Amino acid sequence: MQRIQRAKVLLSGLQGVGAEVAKNLVLMGVGSLTLHDPHPTCWSDLSAQFFLSEQDLGRSRAEASQELLAKLNGAVQVCIHTGDITEDLLLDFQVVVLTASELQEQLKVGTICHKHGVCFLVADTRGLVGQLFCDFGEDFTVQDPTEAEPLVAAIQHISQGSPGILTLREEADAHRFNNGDLVTFSGIEGMVELNGCAPRPLHVQRDGTLEIGDTTTFSHYLRGGAVTEVKRPKTVSHEPLDTALFQPRVVAQSPQEVHRAHCLHQAFHALHKFQQLHGRPPKPWDPVDAEMVVDLAQALESLKGTEGEPLEEQLDKALVRRVALSSAGGLSPMAAVLGAVAAQEVLKAVSKKFMPLDQWLYFDALDCLPEDEEPFPNPEDYAPRDCRYDGQIAVFGAGFQEKLSHQRYLLVGAGAIGCELLKGFALVGLGAGGSGGVTVADMDHVERSNLSRQFLFRPQDFGRPKAEVAAEAARRLNSDLQVTPLTYQLDLTTEHIYGDNFFSSVDGVAAALDSFQARRYVAARCTHYLKPLLEAGTKGTLGSACVFIPHVTEDYRAPASAAASEDASYPVCTVRHFPSTTEHTLQWARDEFEGLFHLSAETINCHQQALTSLAHLDESQVLTVQQVVLGVLRQRPQTWRDCVLWALGQWQLCFHYGITQLLSRFPPDKVLENGTLFWSGPKQCPRPLEFDASQDTHLLYVLAAANLYAQMHGLPGSRDQTALRRLLKLQPLPDPQDLAPIFSSDLELASAYAEFGPEQSKQLHEALEIWTVGPPLEPLTFEKDNDFHVDFVAAAASLRAQNYGIPPADRTKTKRIVGQITPAIATTTAAVAGLVGLELYKVVGSPRPRSAFRHSYLNLAENYFSRWVPHAPAIQKFHHWKWTCWDRLEVPAGQPERTLESLLAHVQKLNGLRVRMLLHGKALLYSAGWSPEKQDQHLSRRVTDLVLEVTRQVPKPGQRVLVLELSYEGEKEDVTFPPLHYKL
Repeated sequence: MQRIQRAKVLLSGLQGVGAEVAKNLVLMGVGSLTLHDPHPTCWSDLSAQFFLSEQDLGRSRAEASQELLAKLNGAVQVCIHTGDITEDLLLDFQVVVLTASELQEQLKVGTICHKHGVCFLVADTRGLVGQLFCDFGEDFTVQDPTEAEPLVAAIQHISQGSPGILTLREEADAHRFNNGDLVTFSGIEGMVELNGCAPRPLHVQRDGTLEIGDTTTFSHYLRGGAVTEVKRPKTVSHEPLDTALFQPRVVAQSPQEVHRAHCLHQAFHALHKFQQLHGRPPKPWDPVDAEMVVDLAQALESLKGTEGEPLEEQLDKALVRRVALSSAGGLSPMAAVLGAVAAQEVLKAVSKKFMPLDQWLYFDALDCLPEDEEPFPNPEDYAPRDCRYDGQIAVFGAGFQEKLSHQRYLLVGAGAIGCELLKGFALVGLGAGGSGGVTVADMDHVERSNLSRQFLFRPQDFGRPKAEVAAEAARRLNSDLQVTPLTYQLDLTTEHIYGDNFFSSVDGVAAALDSFQARRYVAARCTHYLKPLLEAGTKGTLGSACVFIPHVTEDYRAPASAAASEDASYPVCTVRHFPSTTEHTLQWARDEFEGLFHLSAETINCHQQALTSLAHLDESQVLTVQQVVLGVLRQRPQTWRDCVLWALGQWQLCFHYGITQLLSRFPPDKVLENGTLFWSGPKQCPRPLEFDASQDTHLLYVLAAANLYAQMHGLPGSRDQTALRRLLKLQPLPDPQDLAPIFSSDLELASAYAEFGPEQSKQLHEALEIWTVGPPLEPLTFEKDNDFHVDFVAAAASLRAQNYGIPPADRTKTKRIVGQITPAIATTTAAVAGLVGLELYKVVGSPRPRSAFRHSYLNLAENYFSRWVPHAPAIQKFHHWKWTCWDRLEVPAGQPERTLESLLAHVQKLNGLRVRMLLHGKALLYSAGWSPEKQDQHLSRRVTDLVLEVTRQVPKPGQRVLVLELSYEGEKEDVTFPPLHYKL
């Protein structure tokens, strides 16, 4: 990030791709961005350039874009260059990016940049095809080639010898290292010569130990420490554009992709030739112009392989022709994808992190065009109309644009991806007509950390609902957009809002959610209502975009491993007493925050209201409440000094007295009945820490804990570390006897070994009586953007790690894990939103076969791009009956409403099988096996009366169907049939 913040980038060309590159770089925080584009804004620019509006027509694109760009990030200097691009100008930049430029300009600038070691990129789109070229010079060093964090493992033992043998605490960690890996060490006690040493190569032994070189002269190893992988830099060599133009190295995953990329390479070259000959691009869907482009492509010099040999490849003339026919347009989704990848390459150039492209990337979405399109549709339908959608009309036609404007879509989530999707909807004109509209649903509020990737938000929006802010910003992008914000989440509790009436008016759903639980729920709603679902997600430089179409593709399925990881938890006993990983220490620290500053305040407040039972608390939670009311302070704090005294006592309790007490119960040399040491394997014997105010982590814990404690009690806090150090040096450490009531109950070990008895409960109730005198306390909820919150957890986890000799997490990692922050960057977010936008074109257009749709996956760090056709829905069979996840049985209630007997007869007529019916998991009726008395009693009753009797619920207002689950009543087969929709 420091390298990025010092970077100077020149960006020439501010149409759609240029705007995306600029937006992403400013959000990512480059030092300065200089814009160059003297050309006047025209109507076709507005279809993909979101910094421009109708009021900017005729103005220089650079001048019209500067102000809005600068507002995205006040830390980035956004400048304009109005003159020509000269050699002297180029020398002032680390990276130069050309977009929407002519080939002659690319060759001139590329030659100068290669000569002087300036990283050079070319990015462009023509309709549904995009091109990206990178030249980082002949000797470019990548300091950190991959996104994976360096391996870190806890040390069990290191022997003295030649070679020294390293044993890891977790045997499985050894298999993560490879022979020759470079490693360094930290936190070792005893053999301190290894701490911070120069990187050492290691050799993996068969028994899982690691050879680390000569340790003969080093001190004897005592305990603790961590071994950390040191990543090796790699060197990249790129050819200049004048060479790479005829000898292209393309990013592709198969020989077929290589051939297609070569044909697209020649198509772009031919389009440049056409522009040079005619002074204009080909007209949209003009057959004469398209054939001229094909002829120019055929006349080009043959491409050469990596060794300079001519490539014997047949030009795909149909592909080139299709490119030429649709090349006049500018599309927002294409600009988003290419602009994101180009911006990521700029970041690679300045940060030296991740491998750059080698060297050409071609991306096409010609699958968006109808497969059964007439060879040459009426060009008049694609001609400019002097409107903001001209760039899109040039590709899809005016009729398609009209259809887009009348769509009604639900966007779930207004976070990073949601903002990008909403921007795309505004640019393409989704729901911008009289009967169309977009509904944005998100219950969250804008936070400071959102600004690095959610470009619809600004600092003045902190605390406001995301849905409302995003809707307002989208209207500014396109005043015709009909957008409605809703601040209610989509789940079981809001089905009265997002119910039958709501979904009946929706044409499709776009999901931008950050949990698999939420995704599964929204996908289930789409399956229930037979609505198309567009879904995207990211994690760092990884991204995916998927499309699910009723009766055409499979339905949404969350990855089993990812879904399971959301519900992963650690055993309480392990976290509290026997941590062995960094994650254990972070979980313990997060639990400490929750118990000390939230749960204890709620408990005391409830006690004030005569809600005296502690039965709702588990034993570990009761312990935490004890630490507040039975600690150093026996009554509420009155001053800042009281809060500091409490925080110091808490430090002693957690990191000294508590560990001492644990070791008195389980001494370091304790042996189990089977003869093995109790403290062995993952159980690392802890050691108590001695408080030292001169150590930053010790001071940070007390500072954060005292401020949080003060806030909870409505007292003023302090950030003055110098004054706090002075106070702590004068303050004696709390007497262990002051903490005796906590230890006397042996509750520190209760979660594993003991019971919380009536005597301890009485003692705690009596203490609570004292603490209830005064105003209610303020329960604190953890916020990842609150410095004291993160500081407390980071310091507590680090001290806990020191107790147990575990590698600590730094503050950044702590904030990411404890704050449940999914790594998110502007580039990947924009790319997946663009991929969703491309699938939207297909969904809105005329009905398409499954072969037209694409799931997509990308890894911007490793230059991996994949798109594939979704699977068809699985067909299930039972006897003669076949169905998929999209099928259901529909039965009208009728007038008058059906009786049970009528419904049974109708179901048996539909499938010819005897079935039983369930509603909300409760038996509603059986079609066979009833006694005559039951049949007489129930068969003549109305269905809704039976539903009320079984579920104790009446249909909700606006509810149009009752969903009944069918299962087979007969043989032993367990079959889940399609749901039965009983229409009310």
